Amino acid sequence: MTLIAALLAAACGRTTAPTGTAPTAATGGDPAGTAKAGLDAGEHKAVILATTTSTQDSGLLDVLIPAFEQQTGYTVKPIAVGTGEALKLGEQGNADVLLVHAPASEQEFMQSGAGTNRTLVMHNDFVLVGPQSDPAHVQEQQTTSAALERIATGAAPFFSRGDDSGTHKKELALWAATGTDKPQGSWYRETGTGMGPTLRVASEKRGYTLTDRATYLAQRDTLDLRILLEGDPALLNIYHAIQVNPARFPKVNGQGARAWIDFLVAPRTQRTIGEFGRAELGQPLFVPDAGKAEATVAP
Repeated sequence: MTLIAALLAAACGRTTAPTGTAPTAATGGDPAGTAKAGLDAGEHKAVILATTTSTQDSGLLDVLIPAFEQQTGYTVKPIAVGTGEALKLGEQGNADVLLVHAPASEQEFMQSGAGTNRTLVMHNDFVLVGPQSDPAHVQEQQTTSAALERIATGAAPFFSRGDDSGTHKKELALWAATGTDKPQGSWYRETGTGMGPTLRVASEKRGYTLTDRATYLAQRDTLDLRILLEGDPALLNIYHAIQVNPARFPKVNGQGARAWIDFLVAPRTQRTIGEFGRAELGQPLFVPDAGKAEATVAP
């Protein structure tokens, strides 16, 4: 059985504590000593997190999950997939909480009633990367639309994730802004994989791709790619956490999901997010946004 299948089986068959309020510290009745702040004795401990590949490929989850588990006593079971797949898992009640980055699709998810407690967590931005030689002269362009038009006109190899992820959704929206719903031609290739593998393919094939900055920076030392276009407001990349609605899916771990979201927006965690990557890469990979209005967030 694959890891995802095993996690989904656990999600469908478990019993959770009543939902509706954030967990409180245990007050007793825990002879094994397992209850911690945020986890009552007898409460279901596993939290299934459906999240984007960028949070995993950048290494952010490797920092956040152990801290959350230590503070609360919950155990996080991450499923790193594209945002589209993460939202589907939520729509089916097969995850407790989501961490995703496709605002338009997230709004549809919320309107369907499958989600609740949608919370702004952080942002970074997308960048266009390509070969050192930059045959399409992307670096000379001022906007993403102009850069993509140069790539298409020159039939320069472009690698799309093609996986309905948040990055893929953003890429298609950027192509649409040029008047092209989806490029056609042998130069446009879909990998059907996450961001890390797509970057590696683009590097090996000397092509272009759209990537979130965090994943690129985390892997740039292994890639023969450089950032060619950045800073366009159209490249903003916003992340929200969304609790899968326990009123619709009674078996989800509502308290654990709420605890995860509360953890993400807590001041200490926000400071961790804001510093992540600075020591190793010379710049932070994400900008913390808890408490901000989404309209005020800018690249």
